[in-house]
Amino acid sequence: MKQPLYKIIYGDLQQMIESGKLAPDSKVPTEMELSEKYQVSRITSKRALTELENEGYIYREQGRGSFVKSREAATEKTGKILFVLPFANDLSLGNFTEGIYPVIQEQSFELLMTPSDYLEQRSAQMIMQEFDGLIYYAITTDAQLDLLFELAALDFPVVTLDKKLYDFSFPAVLSDNFQGGQLATRQLISNGHQKIGYIFGEAHHPQSVRQRYLGYVDGLKKDDLTFRTKLDDPDATIETAIAYIRTHQLTAAVCENDLVAIALMRQLKQAGFQLPQDFSVIGFDDIQAASLVDPPLTTIAQDFAELGRLAGEKIIALIQQTPTPDEKVPVTLVLRQSTINK
Repeated sequence: MKQPLYKIIYGDLQQMIESGKLAPDSKVPTEMELSEKYQVSRITSKRALTELENEGYIYREQGRGSFVKSREAATEKTGKILFVLPFANDLSLGNFTEGIYPVIQEQSFELLMTPSDYLEQRSAQMIMQEFDGLIYYAITTDAQLDLLFELAALDFPVVTLDKKLYDFSFPAVLSDNFQGGQLATRQLISNGHQKIGYIFGEAHHPQSVRQRYLGYVDGLKKDDLTFRTKLDDPDATIETAIAYIRTHQLTAAVCENDLVAIALMRQLKQAGFQLPQDFSVIGFDDIQAASLVDPPLTTIAQDFAELGRLAGEKIIALIQQTPTPDEKVPVTLVLRQSTINK
């Protein structure tokens, strides 16, 4: 689809401003000058300038024209912090706000929680106008890279949750997923299991799942157990889990997360397995449903309140222009009846 003419003008001026070719407080070409340069109507050039003004790139002075807004002017404090989650009601996510809210409120900030599609409707300048910082729970390490790149270039405070984005210097707060994979695997080995699989939710494996998987591999390696699920094994997903378990004669599995573990237990019972006598299952996250299923699910608990608290402290530190490092939060094994506990 052909790009509207005003968008072309807008894009050219935006690039000139962000690259520094148009310096702060320098004059922007007038509607008439833009009309002549791009061979468009003044209405079209006016719309481009209006868009730039709305998104905080320029300011206008009556009788003088339009000027580039300085970074300092564009980043006046709003007292608001944006917290972006993958989905507003994602059952696999814990309650981060228990830890975030006290920290944010103590510093007299407001917190706006929103699903990630909110970012698709906002430019970097719009976010900087509306908020002082961003806590970003990344769906994948590839999502919103263009927007994050712009925010990084503008030194906007960003803290990431659950994943480290190695393309940027944003501090990250994440659970020790590797430790979690180790704990789950070692528990099953201590229960006498020799053939332990790893069951994925889907073929795509985000950073956190890869770390859990590597902890599983490390746990097996310590006992020289020869069987292990391959990361790229298409049969080790929840859709084909029962056939995979039977083919390899597995007696236990570590699952990507609790939702996958609960789905696996349901399939196992339908296939005639007795839990945990015939098969043991361990999940990850300790969501509320984990303790309510039959049998209750042994799982790895993340400390969501602590993750939230640290994310809140780090975003405040960045807003106050204080450097802050990455933080990895330990996880814990929660023993329930989906495993034979000794």
